[in-house]
Amino acid sequence: MKSKAQALLKDSKTARWVVLALISATMFFAYFFVDVAAPLQTMLQKEPYFWSPEVFGMLGGSEFFLNVFAFFLIFSGVILDKMGIRFTLITSAITMVVGALLKFYALTPAFADSAIGVSLASFLPSIPASAKLAFFGFAIFGVGVEMAGITVSKTIVKWFRGKELALAMGLEMAVARLGVFAVFQLSPRFAESGGVSSSVMMGVAFLCMGFLTFLIYTFIDKKLDKQIGEEGNVEEDEVPFKLSDLRELVTNPGFITIVLLCVLFYSAIFPFQKFATDMLASKLDVDVTKAAGLVSYFPIGAMILTPFIGLFLDLKGKGASMMLYGAILLTVSHLIFALVPAESFSTPVAIGTIVLLGTAFSLVPASMWPSIPKIVKERYLGSAYAVTFWVQNIGLLAVPILIGWSITYSNPGVAVLIEQGVEGAKYNYMLPELIFAGFGVLAIILSIVLKVVDRKKGYGLDVPNKQS
Repeated sequence: MKSKAQALLKDSKTARWVVLALISATMFFAYFFVDVAAPLQTMLQKEPYFWSPEVFGMLGGSEFFLNVFAFFLIFSGVILDKMGIRFTLITSAITMVVGALLKFYALTPAFADSAIGVSLASFLPSIPASAKLAFFGFAIFGVGVEMAGITVSKTIVKWFRGKELALAMGLEMAVARLGVFAVFQLSPRFAESGGVSSSVMMGVAFLCMGFLTFLIYTFIDKKLDKQIGEEGNVEEDEVPFKLSDLRELVTNPGFITIVLLCVLFYSAIFPFQKFATDMLASKLDVDVTKAAGLVSYFPIGAMILTPFIGLFLDLKGKGASMMLYGAILLTVSHLIFALVPAESFSTPVAIGTIVLLGTAFSLVPASMWPSIPKIVKERYLGSAYAVTFWVQNIGLLAVPILIGWSITYSNPGVAVLIEQGVEGAKYNYMLPELIFAGFGVLAIILSIVLKVVDRKKGYGLDVPNKQS
């Protein structure tokens, strides 16, 4: 008679990797849409949009508004633990598509003269009507993409725990970062031929394909759950989730430390992507398309290194140490962007620094996300990821707005010159980059704290993930 371990679908390598391919494809499409407007900051500052740096920063922050202030991410975690993976994946995919369609409509040429456009123009007139609806659509999309993120994380744990967990998470992140590479390569080209809305429409089409890959996965997941149910064997960590479990979660010192490290690290990465194209265009004095092409090298380091780092973590461990090394590289990268003068900041220097930052983006997430299942129990793992993403979202909401303000504050009068099309008008990004570097310094401190806590509590963050 076959044992439970031999009978389950997730013990088939082919099934595991097919599952990973399906859910990773959706995250590729989602990451493409997250940054679809990032290379288009200069276009959005001009007619017919007239978005200032503050407004552009608000767009980046709006993705996280509902997750933070309406606690949608916390609800997403509870829904995941209560309703299961299949329900949550489909809900997240539909939400992403709906929000993306609203953002697309806001950026179409016809929107300004529509009834909604005219109505929104009179409300908070200092913010363009197109931006207001784009904020709302992006906030709805943000609920879906963060819900998808925590569900994909729990899905990978479900299929790869005790096997190639870190490698699987690393590969999923690598495929997602390929979406970042693709958007910086393709979005400016779509915009050149069809305007800003053309780029956003391509992102919507990708999300529809992502809905289909999630849908296909749910049939495989249902088959696995049927097998588990037929075995009639429930492990200790698979007992039903209770809301009281959240108390245990928020009093866990290792979990709190890793959450704070997460928000600091990601606050120096994702908001940077929003402004990186204009920063490089200004510092190198090149056009937006070339600058966006350079920014596309950013995920290359992550794409190449993350799976290998995941494999190393599975076989050798050292997760807590990897987070420390990543925080150091993050800080060094942003200090180079901030302090190297424009006359010395050549294209090779830019590419090298971007790849260095991409390497940091491999080390920390590749070691951070597989570490959370070592710290918390399976039954509230979804909620653990939700709380982590929620705190992360607070930073991702606030930091783009802070960076937009810092650009205007440190460049008085430049926004008006750019709107007027004055040749040679550009921003200096020293202050924003110093802010990013400051987040890196704090991340270094927390990485050291995490290593101390790990030694005291025995979480095993530096222990290999793969069980022999």
